[in-house]
Amino acid sequence: MLLWFLGTAIASVWFVFRDDRFDYRLLLVGVLLPDIIDLPFGQARWAHSLTVAVGLLVVVMLTTGRRPIRRLLLGLPIGMMLHLVFDGAFSSNEVFWWPFSGSWGNTAVPTVSRGWFNVVLEALGAALLWWAWRQFGLRDSTARRRFVTTGQLHSAT
Repeated sequence: MLLWFLGTAIASVWFVFRDDRFDYRLLLVGVLLPDIIDLPFGQARWAHSLTVAVGLLVVVMLTTGRRPIRRLLLGLPIGMMLHLVFDGAFSSNEVFWWPFSGSWGNTAVPTVSRGWFNVVLEALGAALLWWAWRQFGLRDSTARRRFVTTGQLHSAT
């Protein structure tokens, strides 16, 4: 699962924040990070825990002050939290509330346990990415270059 997470993250953050200065690059890393960390183990573990995502957010907020680095780093915990939502990680109390639940148990990574339904979600993610491509004018090489260098997306409409 790749397109589902990327598409939903971009659309969600754009509709909520509408901030032309937001850096989407670490958001996209953050939204993929829980699966990157937990898939090699074959089970949902600490990366699918709300505690880890909130802890990362607290660290970013307490250590960066009001510096421009905060704007960049905030994308990482926001992306991780969005992953938990769009992965349905909250359906496993043991993993979602770890370490307060004691152990993460024997829970499969939600991306793997959904099976064929991932095809439907990937198609929806592809549609959202197509919308983003058009919405942010990424057909234009200048807009693409701005995204790669600054992480910023500006609405073309």
